[in-house]
Amino acid sequence: QVQLVESGGGLVQAGGSLRLSCAASGRTFSTYVMGWFRQAPGKEREFVASITRSGDSTYFAESVKGRFTGSRDNAKNTVHLQMNSLKPEDTAVYYCAATSRWCLGYGCYEKSTWDYWGQGTQVTVSS
Repeated sequence: QVQLVESGGGLVQAGGSLRLSCAASGRTFSTYVMGWFRQAPGKEREFVASITRSGDSTYFAESVKGRFTGSRDNAKNTVHLQMNSLKPEDTAVYYCAATSRWCLGYGCYEKSTWDYWGQGTQVTVSS
């Protein structure tokens, strides 16, 4: 069992930056591929990013590619999402997720791929 707790959300002006963090419980954190999703009001939850178990590879949705970066620290059981050049359309609740399956790109898009979810953190980007 893995528990995920996100933090770092908030209100920011367009063009600004935020860094989301996700803290995971348990001693097997390094065995999970980690991901980020987001859900805007009235919309489906959508894939944002994934990061491999070692953290050596990341994959981003086209909508955030070039603006967001990801990292993880397996010694601290944390994963981060650095969000730069934020736009109003980035406004959403952001969720951290973990899966014991292998995925990096399109295989990560399906919500059913992911075993554990955090409670989410709100990101609001004002214009």
